[in-house]
Amino acid sequence: MMTSFTPNTSNLRLATELTDDQPRDENLATIEIALLSIIFLSAGILNCGLLLVLWRRRKQLSRMRVFVFHLCLADLVVAFFQVCPQLMWDITDRFLGPDLVCRLVKYLQVVGMFASTYMIVVMTIDRYQAICNPMVTFQKGRARWNVPVCIAWAISLIGGLPQIFIFSRVQVAPGVFDCWAQFIQPWGLRTYVTWTTLVIFVVPVFTVIVCQVRICRAVQINLYIKTHQEGESAVANPLPSRASSVAGVSKARIKTVKMTVVIVLAYIICWAPFFTVQLWSVWDVNAPTETATFTILMLLASLNSCANPCIYLLFSGQLPKSLVALLCRSQSKLKDSVPEEATMVSSLYMSFKSLSDSR
Repeated sequence: MMTSFTPNTSNLRLATELTDDQPRDENLATIEIALLSIIFLSAGILNCGLLLVLWRRRKQLSRMRVFVFHLCLADLVVAFFQVCPQLMWDITDRFLGPDLVCRLVKYLQVVGMFASTYMIVVMTIDRYQAICNPMVTFQKGRARWNVPVCIAWAISLIGGLPQIFIFSRVQVAPGVFDCWAQFIQPWGLRTYVTWTTLVIFVVPVFTVIVCQVRICRAVQINLYIKTHQEGESAVANPLPSRASSVAGVSKARIKTVKMTVVIVLAYIICWAPFFTVQLWSVWDVNAPTETATFTILMLLASLNSCANPCIYLLFSGQLPKSLVALLCRSQSKLKDSVPEEATMVSSLYMSFKSLSDSR
């Protein structure tokens, strides 16, 4: 027997059970529209701003900034193809597009989830390689294509393909059509939600936790070695410079590791409630799916797309000032009045930073 989704105050849900065409809670819908509007605007502005700054400095992009660049792209996919359609859907109460648009929207919604998740995974694995296997990373050099990034996008594009076949424009009431899915009962719905939770949340989180534990252990060993080397500075046969540089972990790498840890924590905090209530809704027939708490927990998952650019700007000592300078420059073109002192100070600052980076 096949059943499809029931209309729900939160169309971001991965699955629900079809009953009757029930009227929605307008107060809850208003709260949902307000939250989605704030999330969409914040994610769009923050990621577009950071993406613009990174693009203007694309000739100076480090390996880590390449990952951040693509993470911004993934978060923009979430903002424009997951949050924005969801917002429009909540405003109209029904999906008003044709069947092709319904399938495309549902496909891109999951592609954004996959891309944002697996970009964090490959970023963490890259930091693991840089800290625990530095010589392997050094010998690889710079390739024309960033293989981990390509793998993350490939997984995302392939992982979203089932959405095209699961979702369609169906009649949920006489003369009323909506974009819902159909599942084989009673196990189809549970299998779908459980599988999605495993591949988008459980497996990625397990992978990044294993990598982070090994990274922390490598840094701890490195600090131990450095401490003993400083205490034995008078040894007759010190380590060669190349060996010591390979064994050592630079402050810049440790800083990127810290940033990666915070990004992973933000991802877990934002998405853990979402997948928890998803599993609860399909495995417990008495789950309070129509409550405000249930709906808001699912909506707040998209806050992760707002948190990622903020985390990078927080850990970067140069890009926040570049972003402010870029905004000020745009305003100055409108006003056509830029003080010479500000321009001179900005030039001196950029020159100083360029010299420090070259070291």
